[in-house]
Amino acid sequence: MTKEKHVALVGNPNSGKTSLFNELTGSNQSVGNWPGVTVERKSGRLKELTTIVLQDLPGIYSLSPYTPEEVVARDYLLHENPDQLLNIVDGTNMERNLYLTTQLLETGTPMMICVNMMDVVKKEGTIINCEKLAYGLGVPVYPLSVVKKEGMKKIKEQLESDAFKQNKVDNYPLYDDRLEVALDEISQLIKSYVPEHQLRWFTIKFFERDAKVLENTIVSEDIKKEIEEIVQLTEKIMEDDSESIIINERYDFIAQLVALSTVKSKDFKFTASDKIDRVVTNKWLSLPIFAAIMWAVYYLSIQTVGTIGTDWVNDVLFGEWVPNFVGHYLDVWKIAPWLQSLVLDGIIAGVGAVLGFLPQLIVLFLCLSVLEDCGYMARIAFVMDRFFRKFGLSGKSFIPMLIATGCGVPGVMASRTIENEKDRRMTIMTTTFMPCSAKLPIIGLIAGAFFPKSSWVAPSAYFVGIGAIVLSGIILKKTKLFGGKAAPFIMEMPAYHLPRMKNSVRQTFDRSKAFVKKAGTIIFASSVMIWFLMSFNFRFEMVDAGDSMLAAIGKTVAFIFAPLGWGNWQTTIATVTGLIAKENVVGTFGILYGHQELVTETGQEFWPLLSASLTPLAGYSFLIFNLLCAPCFAAIGAIRREMNDWKWTTLAISYQCGLAYMVSFIIYQLGLIFVEGASFGMGQLIASLCLLGVLAMLVKKPRVKREMVVEGIEIL
Repeated sequence: MTKEKHVALVGNPNSGKTSLFNELTGSNQSVGNWPGVTVERKSGRLKELTTIVLQDLPGIYSLSPYTPEEVVARDYLLHENPDQLLNIVDGTNMERNLYLTTQLLETGTPMMICVNMMDVVKKEGTIINCEKLAYGLGVPVYPLSVVKKEGMKKIKEQLESDAFKQNKVDNYPLYDDRLEVALDEISQLIKSYVPEHQLRWFTIKFFERDAKVLENTIVSEDIKKEIEEIVQLTEKIMEDDSESIIINERYDFIAQLVALSTVKSKDFKFTASDKIDRVVTNKWLSLPIFAAIMWAVYYLSIQTVGTIGTDWVNDVLFGEWVPNFVGHYLDVWKIAPWLQSLVLDGIIAGVGAVLGFLPQLIVLFLCLSVLEDCGYMARIAFVMDRFFRKFGLSGKSFIPMLIATGCGVPGVMASRTIENEKDRRMTIMTTTFMPCSAKLPIIGLIAGAFFPKSSWVAPSAYFVGIGAIVLSGIILKKTKLFGGKAAPFIMEMPAYHLPRMKNSVRQTFDRSKAFVKKAGTIIFASSVMIWFLMSFNFRFEMVDAGDSMLAAIGKTVAFIFAPLGWGNWQTTIATVTGLIAKENVVGTFGILYGHQELVTETGQEFWPLLSASLTPLAGYSFLIFNLLCAPCFAAIGAIRREMNDWKWTTLAISYQCGLAYMVSFIIYQLGLIFVEGASFGMGQLIASLCLLGVLAMLVKKPRVKREMVVEGIEIL
């Protein structure tokens, strides 16, 4: 039996690494998460030769463990020992990408380099000599354009052969002689404690005083003291700290290498990406363009194309076909009435109500995937960085928020990239204000039931989330807990290119599959529980919904939400079950209203019943509350892990629920005057005072922190 060969694909974000992985593996992929972290793990087998297993590592800039992605990649390379590395380098940004390459060479693993985006490089008038680059690095280097599929055949041939397999452990860049003397001394001290082929990597990490390496490598205290003396002496000689010395030496080596192998056009020319960016990242036009694009995305998914599919699923599939088919066989098999009710009114009504929005989500996922693939999402991060920093927020906060539009859990975890602890905690508290995929069915429900002809409702939910984040940033930055300067934000802009539909469709399929999987597990279990509570009283007698345990519980606490316009027990229960999973809000309504006899045979489900029980203003208030309040249990668990403190977790959840209540209260009470023509009363007075309080916090001057240091003591 032929032995499997494991090849790790490594590269910077936006280098084309995942696109190459998709081209090489096709459908032979498996997707999951790395153990212990919510970072996507993709592995696959080569199309023509399934004995070659490709591991698509997360996009990283270095092997320094600052982010979850870097930790994952570093642990895999050092401990899993892949047979070979395939390093993808963006040819349009050689200096930045080759920094990671120098670190990969030090791991001692055989490697081949692919210089991607050569089509863009040629358009820019730049020439990259891959043979000279290979000579300087000591490893094979091949030109590549994944988009144009140029150079793919050569890469496959090299993967199938062992042409780039080397067993040298000294195939790495050499730096300043003074530094090399120090590194040689350290290597002699630690060589019996680390793997031979990784000696260079560990030597440099000891020199840099890498905390994780020092902690996890078993070395005696005497050797650590001797290494520290060597490092301190070198720092004095080279007049810099150890980490900066290594960084500078790497970039000096890269600068010489690029000068040797690259010839750039003397005349600078604006590329197509530059010309587009002059418009879409313009100081005045960027935000209106962003708003227009998001409106178009939601208009397609919620109001037009997606709605056609949703109407069919609701009206035909789960309105007629599935209930009639299942109901017929339940009658034929003479199933007990209570069990028929569980299947039809509990499982099919609950799960079907959630799956009914799948067509809208598919269109939305596809649109967002296209925006990501063409390079526009990176521009949104840049635009929002410029916008956020005016309000004291870190531009780095937008990346977790962007991720949270898919799911709040990885969005919360992505806050680890923010170095400033105050900014990180504030980002965790506000990230889930962005509508995630689980909240999209709620948006579709309210838009369809109350505003079927209004295209502004769905995108307004997106901008309410951004608005809540911005206002929270302004207000919280003025408090003692979160005061201080925002952390800087640096991001690499990928060149625009036509979206690769194969990648977009695959990504859409993966996200949709995850949604369906959730509907078949969490929503299924929740639907059964809700049906049981709605069908029985506390004496476990089967009763009408209005006399059930669920109704009793809902009626007990419904008064809390009465000032928001939706204080009936059905909406209260839907909101509470939404804490388990936000999709439960729609599933609960499907059971509560689908259980009644008023459901039409055409399968209009519960939209008419819901719109009859609430006014459009109350419906919108309900939507805003469920968008801004505490997220699902999974996201709350992620907040707890990232905060690492129950007090901070409680503060975050309390703030989210409090803000959601206040915003919904203001919208409903003041909306009664402006929308429904009601007279000014106590509710409107309290809402006006709340609004004035928010405005006062917005214009309030931030706390000025005075500090002076006297003999090492900080005085505030």
